Amino acid sequence: MTESLTCAIGPLRPHHFGISVPHLEAAIAWYERMLGFSVEERLHIAKIPAHIAFVKRGDFRIEIFEVEGAAPLPADRRVPNLDLKTHGNKHMCFEVPDVPAAVAALRTAGADIAFELTVDGNPTAFVRDCAGNLIELLQPFESRPPKATPAA
Repeated sequence: MTESLTCAIGPLRPHHFGISVPHLEAAIAWYERMLGFSVEERLHIAKIPAHIAFVKRGDFRIEIFEVEGAAPLPADRRVPNLDLKTHGNKHMCFEVPDVPAAVAALRTAGADIAFELTVDGNPTAFVRDCAGNLIELLQPFESRPPKATPAA
């Protein structure tokens, strides 16, 4: 991107991520209970038609849509590695201080853990919300264990 275009657009900061779910109330409850979000706003857009809620935690929002007659999330979109074989949005990711501790707490609370893995020494996990949407948990890079230096 050219510098003039970057200047024209101005600063970018994350605002929200949108998801579609079969049951708005169940999704709101899940995001409140599992991740500490709270409802910021509810609305209905007759033109879609959709019932919508914005849930917020800190400066980040999730826009949750309930649209009558919407197709359910296909099974392969619920599995992180298989989901990559379909174009489009893949998942939202949240940085947490300690992935294993977060996964343990979510598992105890009844969350559906898709999988846990370590990538280059960095713990990572994927959970599914109540509609099967994927959510990644990632430790901050500065929290990564130091890489071993090869012996000379």
